[in-house]
Amino acid sequence: MSRSPSLPDRPRRDIDPELPDDERLEALRNHFLEIVEVNDALADQLEEARNRRRELRERADRVERENETLKSSSLYVATVEDLLDGEAIVKQHGNNQEVLTDVSSRLGERIDPGDRVAVDDSFGIQRLLSTETDARAQAMEIDDSPDVGYEDIGGIDDQIREVREAVEQPLASPEVFEQVGIDPPSGVLLYGPPGTGKTMLAKAVANQTDATFIKMAGSELVRKFIGEGSRLVRDLFELARERQPAIIFIDEIDAIAARRTESKTSGDAEVQRTMMQLLSEMDGFEARGNVRIIAATNRFDMLDRAILRPGRFDRLIEVPEPDEEGREIIFRIHTRGMNVADDVEFAALAARTDGYSGAEIASVATEAGMFAIRDDRTTVRTADFENAVEKIEDEDSGEIIPSENYFYH
Repeated sequence: MSRSPSLPDRPRRDIDPELPDDERLEALRNHFLEIVEVNDALADQLEEARNRRRELRERADRVERENETLKSSSLYVATVEDLLDGEAIVKQHGNNQEVLTDVSSRLGERIDPGDRVAVDDSFGIQRLLSTETDARAQAMEIDDSPDVGYEDIGGIDDQIREVREAVEQPLASPEVFEQVGIDPPSGVLLYGPPGTGKTMLAKAVANQTDATFIKMAGSELVRKFIGEGSRLVRDLFELARERQPAIIFIDEIDAIAARRTESKTSGDAEVQRTMMQLLSEMDGFEARGNVRIIAATNRFDMLDRAILRPGRFDRLIEVPEPDEEGREIIFRIHTRGMNVADDVEFAALAARTDGYSGAEIASVATEAGMFAIRDDRTTVRTADFENAVEKIEDEDSGEIIPSENYFYH
């Protein structure tokens, strides 16, 4: 705590009355100068005291405001589920508790079902919140079209044709379907072993159609709190409708669409609620417009039958491991930017890599380049590719696990 400044000594006038007039005049002049000096010092101290009082008053006001804020109740975010006569059913975020509460006349005309509101401890609606799309759904959007084309994918020509018919053509030429009198396929499910090009195929479609590409993993829809996963699904489809034409790509969809069991745990129940919301959005209770859905999984055998029925995923496309011809094409794709020796025979490499996926072939090409760099060469030779294949085979010690229609590592 700061101390108050001490006051200057008050000047005293001790003048001998017997002094001559000129000396008395000089003494009075000196006494006057002392009084002026003390007055200036007091004026400075008074100005400092006023500034200090102003600072303390501002600090006191700020503390008082903070104290009032601490004493006031926090507001909670909720969603208006339904509106009745002067009342509303609101669901608080986080615990999904539904409450019937009164709505003031001030807010009654401004609130609609689905709006987000702030409620107090008594669930009274205090104010209407802006209807912003969930920030997590915004983060999943990819503004620019992916830089992947069909020429970057090899060995799955039939699958490319089916996906283009089901996704690209409805976005590029919707009038063809109108003239024929049919609705375009609502969704495409790609399934097969890892690394066979499912994600690249979805990106190539988005690039070809100049559509907004929204990619997410099914595991991202599994949230900690009750109701958050289903809310994120709603926001995701709402974002796609706002940015249409759009393609929603859900990778690892088996994370939320696995076959339902009799488990009673809250985690399994939340996953099933999220899947129910996804099914509801796919059924199209609200028109999706130019929004197409592509999903991918490497565990087709785990999926729930409900999500596989026509009307949700009309095209179930298996993306298998490439055959020998496909592997040769993939080798040429992944080495077209490399300085490869003229004696490298991709047909022989394709025959050597039986059972390899496209991702594994890309890894072989990268490793071959690393072997060339290790030997201080800029040209990749056949021996480099052979060494790369041997290295990957030595590292791959995992067992082959059979699935319903394919094998994957």
